[in-house]
Amino acid sequence: MALTVILASLLLVSFADAAIPNAMLRGRPSLPKIPVPERTLTSPNGTVLPPITTVYYFNQLIDHNDPSLGTFQQRYWMDWEFYETGGPIVLMTPGEADADGYEGYLTNITIPGMIAQQQHGATVLIEHRFFGYSNPYENLTSQSLELLTIQQAIDDLAYFVETADLPMPGGDDVKPDTTPWILVGGSYSGALTSWTMVSKPGVFYAGYASSGVVEAITDYYGYFTPIREYMPQNCSSDVQAVIAYLDQIYAENNTASIQSLKDAFGLGDLLHIDDFASALQNNLFDWQSLQPFIGPGSMFFEFCDALEVKNGVSAPATGWGLENAIYAWGSFWNSTYYAYVCGDLDAETCLGTYDTTQSYWTNISVNNAGRSWSWMVCNQVGYYQVGPPEGQPAIVSRILQPIYEERQCVNMFPQRFYSPPAPSALEVDLMYEGWDVEIDRLFFANGLRDPWREATVSADGLYESNTTTQPIYEGDGFHCSDLIAESGIVDETIYTVQMAGLEYMETWLAEY
Repeated sequence: MALTVILASLLLVSFADAAIPNAMLRGRPSLPKIPVPERTLTSPNGTVLPPITTVYYFNQLIDHNDPSLGTFQQRYWMDWEFYETGGPIVLMTPGEADADGYEGYLTNITIPGMIAQQQHGATVLIEHRFFGYSNPYENLTSQSLELLTIQQAIDDLAYFVETADLPMPGGDDVKPDTTPWILVGGSYSGALTSWTMVSKPGVFYAGYASSGVVEAITDYYGYFTPIREYMPQNCSSDVQAVIAYLDQIYAENNTASIQSLKDAFGLGDLLHIDDFASALQNNLFDWQSLQPFIGPGSMFFEFCDALEVKNGVSAPATGWGLENAIYAWGSFWNSTYYAYVCGDLDAETCLGTYDTTQSYWTNISVNNAGRSWSWMVCNQVGYYQVGPPEGQPAIVSRILQPIYEERQCVNMFPQRFYSPPAPSALEVDLMYEGWDVEIDRLFFANGLRDPWREATVSADGLYESNTTTQPIYEGDGFHCSDLIAESGIVDETIYTVQMAGLEYMETWLAEY
């Protein structure tokens, strides 16, 4: 597939993310979308296969703790163009998203399809419960969402593997007692790969976890560490200068200076200082949309160029300084970025988090990934992207602490929470082993430039052992870069990770 086609697709996804009215969800640990190849698929014997966009339905249990409640229709997709009898079944869920548009992960432009091609296997993409149109109930009320938990999602995967009759020839005879199943995931679904293999040993023969955020962390200021380390240093310096100034005038309760700063960004009507601090995070969340094949025209680098290039001259590593940074960053918001994020909405509607009557908080219709993911965030995983402790460099304001996000949990789920909740992240880490996971035949692939790196087994200072039974490979990639074949073409460090993953799969499957 042409690089320009993938690039255009990813930029469209980035724009769609930017249109989310609230920054709380802009940096959620999602898989990058890739385009669906437009080509006819044939099996090894030449039979024409259904398009990979064909939707199949599985009768999934509503509640694995109470099968008497019945089943719901869980959507899935398949590609068996490489399958030969005895080959593995490679299963993947895109995680916290509507699975429509992720069918490209069935094909050999991604790691799941590359594994299937190498091992003569088939690929399956399954939609996560309460995302897209795979819903036990016809709404996303707090009562319905009680059945949206990590364990129910794990049980979904195991029940599918153990009972589904797949629509391909021989698809009723590929249960895990006779056929090796491989679970692949990226980001949250990468963590789900690890968590499932811990919770359900023996169901999946092997796993591949890309950017797997295995450690649930409430106070996740580490999200911004790889961004600060790898973004242009002059841009980092000037962003730090503006953030330090914001925190200073907030600490001094200098209302006049606060108003002047908000006015400089065209956000003078934004009522609350924490919402203003959160708004400035948006420019940093654009980092997560980057991939090795996305160049200077991306929104993140437009932002840094606006701050650091004057009359064709780039600032030194120390930046241009506070005064210019406020002017340049504010001008970028006024000329370009406000419309990119908010469109025609006023600032308070777009970026405010205090008006609980907004439909953003009250919409309970299905296929609302933001609401479903918020439920998981508020109850179990946290991952609140906030300012760092004192003494650490800050590209995000320390005004932002977990309570800012936890208050929004009450906004969205007042029937569930009467006061800001603390998610049960510690319980998740104990139950599914987090950073301490030790599972045979589980391959971890991570990227040094990934903002989710600090929740993976490649977190700074963790020094997890890289073994032949649980390998850990790191490239210079961004978020889930190694899942995309194109990344390995333009970055040899990612290619090395991809080839290692394929080699381990070949070795492990030879031992099946």
